[in-house]
Amino acid sequence: MTGELHEAKRPVSAVLAGPYGHPFHPMLVAVPIGAWVASMVFDLASRFAPDPGFLAEGSKWLIAIGVLGALAAAMAGFLDLFAIPAGTPAFRTGLLHMGLNLVITAAYAAGFLWRQTGPAAGTAAGTAAGTAAGTAAGEVALGPLLLSAGSLALLVVSGYLGGKLAYRYGVRVADEATQAGGFRR
Repeated sequence: MTGELHEAKRPVSAVLAGPYGHPFHPMLVAVPIGAWVASMVFDLASRFAPDPGFLAEGSKWLIAIGVLGALAAAMAGFLDLFAIPAGTPAFRTGLLHMGLNLVITAAYAAGFLWRQTGPAAGTAAGTAAGTAAGTAAGEVALGPLLLSAGSLALLVVSGYLGGKLAYRYGVRVADEATQAGGFRR
């Protein structure tokens, strides 16, 4: 194993990024991915439910949970990026992965604010009374729904790049000698 590959497998800080062979970033990304996929399900369901207000409100808060989870995952992922030697294809892939995730997180944060302060608080059928009370009175409006759909599509691309970092380039993955220990009898 080359020195550069060895570096990319070791954490910059085991306390902050996770111990060797068990990084925190892949564990933390489950929170924003799950929250944002669930928010899309709620958004779509709000278009068909007879009383969609609770779905629109739930979607909004799932987006907020996803943004907070993405910030935590980004901190660990940033430390993992530091372990990759600069100028390598893996480093360029990591930069693109990080850049996309920052755009996605900013888009979801903007979507949350849009739903909070936009026309009828981001609902298609919100009323002045519903908005004043801080509740979504209707289905999620088309604008916030399309922003979430576009962000989710970008998340798929970014997830592919994250998989490429782990499974093709072996970033923060235990070396083959360590892996072989799991297959001995």
